[in-house]
Amino acid sequence: MIWPGAGILTRSRKRLVRGNSQTALAVPEGTNDTQAAFYNGTKRGFPTRETGSCFLVNGITVNKTIQTVESAAAGSAFLIEDVYPLIDGGRFAVKRIAGERVEVWADIYRDGEAVITAALIWRAEQDREWQSEPMIHHGNDRWSGAFTPVEPGRYVYAIEAWTDAFATWSHATARKQRTGADVSLDAIEGAALLTKAHGARQDAAAIIIKRCEDYLQTGDVTPLLATELDAAMAESQSRPDLTRSPLFPLMIDRDRARFGAWYQMMPRSQSEIPGQHGTLRDCIARVPDIAAMGFDVLYFTPIHPIGRTHRKGRNDAPVASEGDPGSPYAIGAAEGGHDALHPELGTVEDFRALVATCLEYGLELALDFAVQCSPDHPWLTQHPEWFKWRPDRSVRAADGPYSDIVIPDFGSVDRAGLWNAFRDAMLFWIDHGVTIFAIDNHDTAPLPFWEWLIADIRHRHPEVILFSKTFARPKLMKGLAKLGFAQSFSYFPWRTTKAELEQHLGELTAYPERDFYRPNLFVNTADLLPYHLQSGEPWVFKSRLALAATLSGNYGIFAGFELLEHEAVPGREEYLDSEKYQIKPRDWDKPGNIKPYIAALNRIRNDNAALQQTASLRFLGVEDGETIAFAKEAADPANTVVVVVALSRHVREFWLSFGDLTTDVGGERRHVTALENLLTGEQSRIEWGGIRLRIDPDRDPALLFRCLA
Repeated sequence: MIWPGAGILTRSRKRLVRGNSQTALAVPEGTNDTQAAFYNGTKRGFPTRETGSCFLVNGITVNKTIQTVESAAAGSAFLIEDVYPLIDGGRFAVKRIAGERVEVWADIYRDGEAVITAALIWRAEQDREWQSEPMIHHGNDRWSGAFTPVEPGRYVYAIEAWTDAFATWSHATARKQRTGADVSLDAIEGAALLTKAHGARQDAAAIIIKRCEDYLQTGDVTPLLATELDAAMAESQSRPDLTRSPLFPLMIDRDRARFGAWYQMMPRSQSEIPGQHGTLRDCIARVPDIAAMGFDVLYFTPIHPIGRTHRKGRNDAPVASEGDPGSPYAIGAAEGGHDALHPELGTVEDFRALVATCLEYGLELALDFAVQCSPDHPWLTQHPEWFKWRPDRSVRAADGPYSDIVIPDFGSVDRAGLWNAFRDAMLFWIDHGVTIFAIDNHDTAPLPFWEWLIADIRHRHPEVILFSKTFARPKLMKGLAKLGFAQSFSYFPWRTTKAELEQHLGELTAYPERDFYRPNLFVNTADLLPYHLQSGEPWVFKSRLALAATLSGNYGIFAGFELLEHEAVPGREEYLDSEKYQIKPRDWDKPGNIKPYIAALNRIRNDNAALQQTASLRFLGVEDGETIAFAKEAADPANTVVVVVALSRHVREFWLSFGDLTTDVGGERRHVTALENLLTGEQSRIEWGGIRLRIDPDRDPALLFRCLA
């Protein structure tokens, strides 16, 4: 007896073999949801009907007053909702590190009981070919998938969902068969689905052909219900209801964006001769000492020619005296502008030698980049249209105390020329070996400029890191981070109590901030001497250093911190005799310095992956209100560190509770049973869910432990 479906299956086998060298059809790039629903299908014309309102596509309101029946019928078969991670609905990029797993979650569902399949697709922004990873169903229509970009740059990702017609048939038929019902007609329907198979890999095609032959010989449905046939058909059938989410942006940075210890200094203060202007060669001589303290980034204030018009004097005096060098932030003079070196610092060849020396010692060089000019900047005469002019034909200076700088007009008639000029200045320093820029004084330029500049630079040089060093309103700081800055200043210098620190870091490590905002916790800067450091007490300096170095993957100090410099302008958070306005040489081995303490902390950071990131932070219960405790766990969960820091000077003993804290042991989560002191190597057992500790801040205000289980 010849089974009635033999002819169909024979034709199917020929089609499957012929199609075996073809690739599966994909939705063309740029195809919208409505078009995707009809892709590989036949579009028919339908009459239009008025809706009088709007309709939804994947949860997005489409403002249309006229909707065709065709578009309504072709609407996406699936809803893809609650995508994680996502910043402002996909307007801004999620940030990750090269080689770091990008995990994506979403609710994906459709009507009925059909078996659905979902995939996470991704590619570099400039590429055309998509890469795909399957998504896993976790129940209640929640799905997840992951991929791992290995190179810095801009990426996009999306979610695709479609109905697996053969799996839907297979599950329904198997369920019906278990009830004892006749499934002969169901078997014919399943065989018909085999005729639509195309483009399978050789191994999948072999499975389909073999099961076809088995069914052809017997007419028994059993071969069609084989698990291996489900898998082979999953990749070999059309997807007429394929639905793709919008494309979501992703920014991948190199590892230095996640982890680094920064040392900021004024190059002109590095001479060993009092009163003599330092040079880049003097800076080269300091590199070994900075590297010995364990720093990763050597960060320079501006190194450009300094204007003479309205030059500031010592301690921000409105009029400079003879010999005053002026503020390096008043950029530009007859010698050049943003792409020139201050003549007394040296030559471009000296600069290249400095970059090479930094690399030799494992340091990167970062430059301040300020989009402002002194009144003597060459651009004022070369491009007067780039500036605002007053009725008396004088250039409009910056407001307030900044009379030594002028702000370019970023909305000028030749704004394209101005924007490109700043971009080209940055490219000049990139060509000379700089890969990190700290952007100063953001308020001088509009947000669209920063978004454009970051995108342009990162497109040309994905390895470049841009650091937003502004203290502004909280939402503005977050907005700048969303635009693409790889790191940002935070309010850490003004958060001193336990409650303030827990609230601030808790906010920055919660979703969504942790996915776009990477804080760099500077303990002091050239502009800022916080009140709590003005006492000069060593324990305060060590406490703040330990907090910054362990709470965040990125932290920094300004030169002189290691010498406990603390003389302030009375009543202000500014250094007295600030080297912003004068040359200030030092004895870098001055007695009482805390360089060994800094080196020890940086060594511990380098040895423990848990301290090389910020997002995984959990505050622990401690009974002392002036002691803060927290745990950090590496993305590779084999390293968990507990840190305890004193926030006041007196000696204290207290109970530290670990609650349900666990660590990874060979892929298994286990409760922490002991602590290893990262400075002394001493081990202590945890009993009754915690441990009693003692801190003497005059000796060391911080305790650092590795968790054992």
